[in-house]
Amino acid sequence: MIRGGRVIDPENRIDQVADLLLSEGKVCQIGAKQPNLSSDKTGVVIDATGLLVVPGLIDMHVHLREPGFEHKETIQTGTRAAMIGGFTSIACMANTNPTGDSAETIAWVRSKAEIEGTVNVYPIGTITRNLEGKVKSDWDALLEAGAVALSDDGKTVMDTAIMRDVFSHSAEGGFPVIDHCEDHHLTADTVMNLGAVSQRLSLPGQPNASEDIIIARDILLAEQTGGHAHIAHVSTEGGVDLIRWAKRRGVNVTAEACGHHFTITEAEVEKHGTNAKMHPPLRTQKDVAAVKQGLADGTIDAIVTDHAPHAHFEKNPLDVDDSLQQAMMVAPAGIIGLETSLPLALTQLKDSLSLSGIIAKMTWIPAQILGIERGTLSGGAVADVTLIDSNLTQTVDPDTFASKSRNTPFVGWELTGWPVATIRAGQLAWSTDHIWSLVEETDQSESQGNQSSRRGDWP
Repeated sequence: MIRGGRVIDPENRIDQVADLLLSEGKVCQIGAKQPNLSSDKTGVVIDATGLLVVPGLIDMHVHLREPGFEHKETIQTGTRAAMIGGFTSIACMANTNPTGDSAETIAWVRSKAEIEGTVNVYPIGTITRNLEGKVKSDWDALLEAGAVALSDDGKTVMDTAIMRDVFSHSAEGGFPVIDHCEDHHLTADTVMNLGAVSQRLSLPGQPNASEDIIIARDILLAEQTGGHAHIAHVSTEGGVDLIRWAKRRGVNVTAEACGHHFTITEAEVEKHGTNAKMHPPLRTQKDVAAVKQGLADGTIDAIVTDHAPHAHFEKNPLDVDDSLQQAMMVAPAGIIGLETSLPLALTQLKDSLSLSGIIAKMTWIPAQILGIERGTLSGGAVADVTLIDSNLTQTVDPDTFASKSRNTPFVGWELTGWPVATIRAGQLAWSTDHIWSLVEETDQSESQGNQSSRRGDWP
C-alpha cells in the first residue's frame, strides 16, 4: 500500500491524492484515502504524504555500452543509474561491440539484463549491419529476438532506399524506426553547432540544416510507406516545425527531446568544454525555445536522456594540451543523463507543461511508442511505480552518481523534484533513507494499531 500520495496516472487522467494498492506484482486498486482499502490480512504501507506517485519512468533512448565498451558503462551500472533516476524501464541502443545487428546479441543483452539489471531493459536492433549504412540487418530476426525498435542511432542511414524499405517494414510490423537525423555530408569533422560561438572558438560547426534535411526526408518516406518514424533527439527550430507539419498531415511520426536540448545552448561549450559536446550539438536559445514549445504543444512526444557515458580519460584526453579546440576535436560526443533527467524536466519545464504532461512524456507516451505494457497504473498493470519529492532541491554532484561515467554539463546545478523511491513489479528496488523511515509492516489480523517500522527487503 502506498498511502496518501498525489497519484498521477496520465493514461487514466488521474491526478488526485489517493491510496495505491499493489498486490502480487500488479496494480490492484487506486482509491481515495480510506483505512480499509486493502482486504489483505498483512501488508506493507508507505506513507507517501506530500509525494508524487507516478508510473515507473521510461527512457526510450539509452546507451548502456555493453557489450564491448564496459570501461564507459555496464548493464549493471547503467541500470542502477536508471533505477536511482526514477526509471523502471529503459530501451538501449545498438551501438555496442558487437553491434545489435544479430538475434544473438539482442538475446545476450536481454539475458544479461535479467541477471544483472535492476530495471527492465528493452534492446533496440540495428537498421544496417554493423551500423555501416550499407547492408540491411535481418529485421525480422531482430524483432523476434526481442528488439522493440530499429535504429542506427549514433549514425544516420544515408541510403534513402534502405530507409524506404525499413519504413515499409515498419508499416507491416508496427514497430518504430528511431531516426538519428544528421546529414553526414554536412556534419563530417564538426564538433558543435555552427554559429557565433563556433566562429569565436575557431571550431568546425554543423548547421541546423544537417538535421532538418534528414527529418524532412524521413517524414516523406514515412508518409509514402505508412511506416512509423520516431525522430530522435530533436534540437532545431526547423526540425520542430517539420514534425508539427507532418503531424498535421497525418504522417505516422513521433519525436523525442533530451533535457540538454530544452535547457542549455552552444554557449556551454565555452564553460564545460567536452562535457558540452554531443550529437546533435547544443544549439541557440531560439532552438531551445522551439523545442520547449514543441514539448508544450504535443509536437514532441517524449522526454529522453540519450544517456551516453564516456570514461574520464576519453572526455579529457591526455595526449592533447590544455587547448579547448584540440580537446573538442579528439573527445567523443555525448553526456550522461539518467540521474538528472527527472529533476531537470521538473525544474526547467514547470512553466511550459503541466506536471501530468511532463510525467506523460516520461511514462505512458514512450510506452505507447515502443509498444510495451508499462507506463500506467491501470488495474492489473505491472506494478512499476516511482515516488517523487517535488519539493526536494538538490545540487547535481557527479561524484555521487551510480553511473560509471561523470560526463555532464549540469554539475553544480540546483534542481527541484527528485525521485525518492523506485518500485519494480511490486518490489521496492531503491529508496532514500527517508522513505525507509516511512515504511511500515502491518498485520491487520491483530489490532489495527499494531504497526511497526522496519528496514529490510520488500516482501
